[in-house]
Amino acid sequence: MTLARFDHVTRRYGDLVAVDDVTLDLDPGVLVGLLGPNGAGKTTLLSLLQGLRRPTSGTVSLFGGSPLDARRRAELGTTPQETALPETLRVGEVIDYVGGHFADRVPTAQIAEEFGVTELLRRQCGSLSGGQKRRLAVALAFVGRPRLVLLDEPTTGLDVDARRTLWSAIRRQHDAGATVVVTSHYLEEIEALAQRVIVVGEGRVLADDTVARVVARVGVGRVQLASREAERIGQLASVVRHERADDREVFTVGDADEFVRELVRSGLPFQDLAVRGATLEEAFLSLTDSLRISASSEKAGQTR
Repeated sequence: MTLARFDHVTRRYGDLVAVDDVTLDLDPGVLVGLLGPNGAGKTTLLSLLQGLRRPTSGTVSLFGGSPLDARRRAELGTTPQETALPETLRVGEVIDYVGGHFADRVPTAQIAEEFGVTELLRRQCGSLSGGQKRRLAVALAFVGRPRLVLLDEPTTGLDVDARRTLWSAIRRQHDAGATVVVTSHYLEEIEALAQRVIVVGEGRVLADDTVARVVARVGVGRVQLASREAERIGQLASVVRHERADDREVFTVGDADEFVRELVRSGLPFQDLAVRGATLEEAFLSLTDSLRISASSEKAGQTR
């Protein structure tokens, strides 16, 4: 049974189209990464599922009914981007309060240990650091044993070690049966966690597949080399992006084999050539670049 569905959903804010005719299903048991640049529509999609916004057109369903129905939302766990906790309450009191709304809740000591906040249970929320507040906010999303959990930028403000610790907790919750949707600016986070990746840009779905297939669909490769003619190499037909990193020239290319053939035919000098497949980040940048180019072309065509 599909847990949630967007059926040709559009959401407008005045003249701004935040979500543009999106159709998606969220099935049980999958850990989904939702990617997109700022303003792509990620948070709006989550707010529609939570019943915080209504679609301008189309239909959003949650557990077979309307997200506006509180009975449906009882099986939904969420962590918003902005963490708002009552400053005078202790961490244990906040967990108890939220857990008290659910018939089959996770005990406070268990959820605290799972998310590494046991030592904070007697601390007032107002005394917590930003990272500690984020850990608590994510723990609260799971306290009611939800079937579907929406985590909007869950590791913002955490250092690398704390992020990896939280990833482990999220994986364990997923293994225990929760379906999880994660938005993140950290592409390595999505690459590490997600089984399915949905890439959105300007309110539209650009890709929806496994990490490996999204990368393969874009078909980009990464080439590093040293050359005094880097600018001219960057003008070769197969080059998608050119940047410099650690005194090396880095080219994102549409076809690595064709790029090497072009490079050799050009006669331009180079050395220390290294070729590898794309990462999710490079695939993501290629997809969003393609969207911008397409949008610019459409706009140019309309003004002729």
